[in-house]
Amino acid sequence: MNKSNKIILTTAVLAALAACATSPTGRKQLDLVSDQQAAQAGDQSFQQIKKQTPVDQNPAANAYAECVVKALSVATGAPRGGGKWVVTVFKDDKTVNAFALPGGHVSVYTGIFKVAKTPGELAAVLGHEMGHVQAGHGAERISDQEATAVGVDLAALLAGIDQSSTKGQATMAALGVGAQVGVLLPFSRAQESEADKLGTQYMSEAGWDPHEALDLWRNMMSSNQGAPPQLLSDHPADANRLQALQQQLPGDMQRYQAAKGAGRNPDCTPPGG
Repeated sequence: MNKSNKIILTTAVLAALAACATSPTGRKQLDLVSDQQAAQAGDQSFQQIKKQTPVDQNPAANAYAECVVKALSVATGAPRGGGKWVVTVFKDDKTVNAFALPGGHVSVYTGIFKVAKTPGELAAVLGHEMGHVQAGHGAERISDQEATAVGVDLAALLAGIDQSSTKGQATMAALGVGAQVGVLLPFSRAQESEADKLGTQYMSEAGWDPHEALDLWRNMMSSNQGAPPQLLSDHPADANRLQALQQQLPGDMQRYQAAKGAGRNPDCTPPGG
């Protein structure tokens, strides 16, 4: 084992452990990536997805998604790191999905309209996705991956494993699986729960009744048969998600009533509505 390499990797691990930030809900995060770096990665990812999936040219669908995001932006503010929210609707009726990326790209697949049946339910989805951005989850995931990679390399050096050998590759694969289950997935579930919390706050502050978030996840439960168990999923189980949302409902209702008192009444029309 090369002593200098061991020292370098050990130093890198210690530096990673020292690089901590705090999320909007007070959770500790690993912070090895700047908002600007995360935004650059988000833009690159978006451009790749855009090459693979056709953009929906339906004006009504685009106006609908943009209306919901504009209303939510009153609560979220500008995307973390600056810039503005940019909305894209992808024509894919079979994919029930939406996402937001560091840098402000908010993307909606037309298949989500089958599950998010009202503007409030769509606001719950997009508020959740925008919450990922505002909480810096993209940068955190990249940081976690970098720290895991350094840790695996260090473990190999300490064990004297030749990573170029067949045995070494198998050992690294085993360590990788262990790292994924033991480190990355629990963090990812924490991020999803945090985005749920932020998403319902945002939709409430924008003027949508947070009860619609509960309706959304009930719809998800009825359309999500055969989903993987919570332990091996990066999303909280739907029943746990509903329970958590119900627990924070009193605070979200206060935000909703304050928004209504401030005259926030989002009026977004679904395509075909």
